[in-house]
Amino acid sequence: MSVHAKIFLFLAALSAAASALLLAPAAHASGPEQLQAFIAKNQSIRAQFTQTVLAKSGRKPQVSQGSFVFSRPGRFRLSYEKPYVQLLVGDGEKLWVYDPDLNQVSVRKLDRALGASPATLLAGDGQLDRDFVLGDAGAKDGLEWVDARPRAKEGSFERVRIGLKDQLPQVMEVQDNFGQTTTMTFNRVERNPSLSPSLFHFVPPKGADVLKE
Repeated sequence: MSVHAKIFLFLAALSAAASALLLAPAAHASGPEQLQAFIAKNQSIRAQFTQTVLAKSGRKPQVSQGSFVFSRPGRFRLSYEKPYVQLLVGDGEKLWVYDPDLNQVSVRKLDRALGASPATLLAGDGQLDRDFVLGDAGAKDGLEWVDARPRAKEGSFERVRIGLKDQLPQVMEVQDNFGQTTTMTFNRVERNPSLSPSLFHFVPPKGADVLKE
């Protein structure tokens, strides 16, 4: 799975506020309304996740686990912990990707790395309507769903679906242009935690190969 695909998955769900939407009770609010409320009320989040990647061919799904924190706009730390280790850090200007097994670091400008991707739904500047067409995908499995489709046609994914409950994202599904579906399930979500700035600062380990894109 490519680094860019991981960035696209990683984050999830959220942007732009319309104050009128926030008046609806959370228990009866639609997916888009709960998404708006989440973005308006949460500047930062800490959570754990399980990620499942299902290929179009139907081969055995790839499952990984990890944790992440984000602080809008543009700062995040995503740590894959099982079955392999990989670290992605967005410091607001650059994206750092560290593979300890290879002792290799890749770095590129954050705006180029994220673009109009699913990651901007979570860690972007909140201007969803600029990059996405949002729709109410109804209720299923006890969640209210949002459907987000990119306005740009040259991207690497077709759609993102986000399931929310009590104004918190529970599940995110990303369908890419190769027929692959990546599902991220969130747990132990912590609203507005106090986060140290050091979490979003990355220094390449001594001796690591640094690749600039």
